[in-house]
Amino acid sequence: MESSGQLTLEQQFQLQVIQSQVRNLSLEQAQDYVVEIMRQMMVKDNLVKQLFKGR
Repeated sequence: MESSGQLTLEQQFQLQVIQSQVRNLSLEQAQDYVVEIMRQMMVKDNLVKQLFKGR
């Protein structure tokens, strides 16, 4: 099992795909993308917190 700080091979591939896609974004598109990613990370954090509260 991978340590929690490492990416799996599948995640590394996904990251490379995203990297190639964002290279062609305008500044405004890139800013919107970053804000959306941060929103999704916050939602994920909330879900994880809720899961641990249920234990």
